[in-house]
Amino acid sequence: MSDVLCIYYSRTGKTRRAMEEIAAALDAELVEITDGQDRRGWRGFLRSGMEAMRHSTRPLQHFETEKPLEEYRLVVIGTPVWAGRCSSVIRAFLKRRGLEPKRVAYVITRDSDHHYEEVYDQMDQYTAAPHLFAHSLRVGEVGYEFWRDKFVQEAKAFLGR
Repeated sequence: MSDVLCIYYSRTGKTRRAMEEIAAALDAELVEITDGQDRRGWRGFLRSGMEAMRHSTRPLQHFETEKPLEEYRLVVIGTPVWAGRCSSVIRAFLKRRGLEPKRVAYVITRDSDHHYEEVYDQMDQYTAAPHLFAHSLRVGEVGYEFWRDKFVQEAKAFLGR
């Protein structure tokens, strides 16, 4: 049983790719969460952006982890950036369960050159303690592997591996 949990939401697969790679490197449990909404295509894109801007959330579909969130040494939360904010799915998770993990780190994925580091502070509003470290990744672009590997190095240093 792993002492690291990587939990994420991915609309397009980019966040999924990053979190799968990070989880494999950390030998972590990997859990995808969703609210069950169809977010495909332009309609899904627009709906997702509007929800993010309004800070609205929907109930999450049931998900399971191997142990309670508070028992993990590190919980890595992955989200795409929508309209300069974390996804409404991750916001729903943080609103309902954000106080349970004691040590969190963030991976955000983005499509623009802007790094959106302000998203970390938005997410910290819902957690028991501020994040330990975080990285903003642009999947498939120059530098992606470097910053992904830097995140993994920071996580391993924190875990004493």
